[in-house]
Amino acid sequence: MNSPYKSRRAFIKKTIIGSTVLMSYPWLEALANESAISMSAANKVRVGIIGTGSRGQGLLYNLLAIETSHNIEIAAICDNYEPNYQKAIELTHGKAKAFYDYRELLDIKDIDAIVIATPLHQHAHIAIDAMNADKQVFCEKSMARTLADTKRMANTHYETGKILQIGHQRLFDKKYLDAIDYVRSGKIGNVTQIRAYWHRNNDWRRPVPEGKPELERKINWRLYKEYSCGLMTELASHQIQVANWVKDAQAVSVIGVGGINYWKDGREVYDNVALIYSYADGTQFIYDSMTSNRFYGLEEQILGDKGTFELEQNKMYSENPPQPAGILQLVNNIEKNIFEKIPIGGATWIPETALEYKGEYITGDFDVNETGISLEVFVDSVRRGKPTPGLFEQGYHASVWTLLGQQAMETQQKIYLPEELKI
Repeated sequence: MNSPYKSRRAFIKKTIIGSTVLMSYPWLEALANESAISMSAANKVRVGIIGTGSRGQGLLYNLLAIETSHNIEIAAICDNYEPNYQKAIELTHGKAKAFYDYRELLDIKDIDAIVIATPLHQHAHIAIDAMNADKQVFCEKSMARTLADTKRMANTHYETGKILQIGHQRLFDKKYLDAIDYVRSGKIGNVTQIRAYWHRNNDWRRPVPEGKPELERKINWRLYKEYSCGLMTELASHQIQVANWVKDAQAVSVIGVGGINYWKDGREVYDNVALIYSYADGTQFIYDSMTSNRFYGLEEQILGDKGTFELEQNKMYSENPPQPAGILQLVNNIEKNIFEKIPIGGATWIPETALEYKGEYITGDFDVNETGISLEVFVDSVRRGKPTPGLFEQGYHASVWTLLGQQAMETQQKIYLPEELKI
């Protein structure tokens, strides 16, 4: 199980060593200079996981995969929903201490690090309590349900000096790393627009056990405003982080609209959103998400005057693609001669080319478990005892602008970054 992780680490090291702009991702620099991991008991990193639902279990699987190679121990698990609690015990073969109350887990003195994968509204108080209990923290995105809680988490991170890494895994994806490198080196020219979307066709509901309606809000917390901002905090936060990363800046304002136009089932969060984030240089980041059509799926598009990236597809397209060769050129010429003689609407239409340009791959090293790598970086940071430069700020700015986007939709106003949220 360890060899795939070694090869993935090699991909990242290759990216770093060959990069012309290491400052684009300083959070990976440590991997390029990493020495062998000591397997001594004194060097073991002991981890507790709080929240063992679907995402928590995914993180747990990834940690178990590197438990031996990275000298870590899953020492404790915590969840207050019985099925998740029992599943975590099963996955750790009963070796981890199990708790229903996260505060009991934090009382264990020799636990070094905490992974938080609870519902969004619980992130802030758990993360703050963990840092104040001398624990290093990996917290799933978004950071918190409110702007005030997000800033409180940031303040605690800076005041305690504890790690607070937010789960934006695209920061560790080879195609994103290479694409950002290309952007910085001018490969697609001046970035003039960014677009992103995340489209699904499902109600996002999870089944509630028969006869237990009181569990509705606990299980389907993503659908209620008290606990979540729905599409924004659960999906858009990833892509807002990418846009900020591409621009190497935060937005300066956001406008947007959202509504519930399809799933009339008592949910409180929008089932469709559309927003425009503006940057200081006039670049716009255009974002939309919906849950009633999945045809276009998921994508981040970076548009420059010399080319375009489609990051999820691992593709880049030049504004001046290669000319067709051989018979394709001949066909193109024939079609051009035909079309030149056919008037359409009083004018002559001449196609620019008959060749469908399919673009090029950004990288050939795309089979990478970016979530696994993000956890490796976290464990490496824990072992060093200090935060990795730049990583928290990526998560913070993405979380803040996610919530400001929600605010723009709810108030129908253009929203700017309040002074008190600046770090």
